[in-house]
Amino acid sequence: MLKKFLALVALLSAAACFAAVDVNKASAADLDSIKGIGPAMSSKILDERKRGNFKNWDDFVARVKGVGPGNAAKFSSEGLSVNGAAFKGAAVVAAKKAEVPKAAASAAKK
Repeated sequence: MLKKFLALVALLSAAACFAAVDVNKASAADLDSIKGIGPAMSSKILDERKRGNFKNWDDFVARVKGVGPGNAAKFSSEGLSVNGAAFKGAAVVAAKKAEVPKAAASAAKK
């Protein structure tokens, strides 16, 4: 019984680690937990958010300097969301990440 309880606690904590981070609600630490966002980028995001919440991904990309569609897709695939929505191009970036190791492996065989 104790093992089952510990397994449940471990699963719940793992799920909390992979929870999406909403840019309109996140703290600096929450933003820094997204791969690719460091202290400088999180401060830019928070400074822009002081002017008003982000309406959608297009608004986010337009207002935060240094974030383009490529970075937005990467941040979204790492768990960042705007009003609970993922970036529409995030699936494309994730697919490209999966293809890169395959290409490297086939190049190594040649």
